Amino acid sequence: MTTPEALTAELQATWHRDIPPAAAMAIGVTAYDGRTLTVRAPFEVNRNVHGTAFAGSLFSVCVLTGWGATWLALRERGLAGSIVVAESQIRYRKAVAGDLVCRCTTEPHSLEAAFAGFATSGRASLLLSCTIDTGDKLAVAFEGTYVIHTKPT
Repeated sequence: MTTPEALTAELQATWHRDIPPAAAMAIGVTAYDGRTLTVRAPFEVNRNVHGTAFAGSLFSVCVLTGWGATWLALRERGLAGSIVVAESQIRYRKAVAGDLVCRCTTEPHSLEAAFAGFATSGRASLLLSCTIDTGDKLAVAFEGTYVIHTKPT
């Protein structure tokens, strides 16, 4: 069995190796407790001309956090698949003037329902929510549908 620490280290390495913008954004996993994935990207390399976080970086951090939560759910079940974002929606509620800290919490019953037919159909779909706060206020709310297809053998 792989530990959460080993999985998150592998996830971060995968991002930096296979998704060049993730490396440029210096995105990293800060915590994972088996249910909530927390990711951080430093403000300095993700800022805009207004002295706040770049909207594209906020979106990318959210997409990658949801993708990472999906990747972790696959790996924890000993499954492999290609993950794509099929649909997403984001709401920018407040400016972020510090590091981008994004959280995605998965619901066990939703994961089990999504993966129930994965072995036979080769497809699963997850609807995930990610948030970024500034202080104690919600700054960014993201919702994405992640579709997983089995990898060809």
